[in-house]
Amino acid sequence: MKVKYFAWVRERIGHAEDDIVLPPDVTTAHELILHLKGKGEEYAHALERDAFIRVAADHRHVAHDTPIRDAGEIALFPPMTGG
Repeated sequence: MKVKYFAWVRERIGHAEDDIVLPPDVTTAHELILHLKGKGEEYAHALERDAFIRVAADHRHVAHDTPIRDAGEIALFPPMTGG
């Protein structure tokens, strides 16, 4: 599965994307975020306020409790502001 990072999530992690193999116990977007937080300090820092992270599965925004195992791509976004 490809996981893409945008805006300050990408900046804090230090790169734009990862290719990962989901562990069997990771089934939802929320569980993916928790899994990623365990990959290192930069991930934990980028995702520390996980409730505010927006998730898209295969280019569609999804809730954190959405199953994601069949997705080919997950994108993680910080909250967006406009003006």
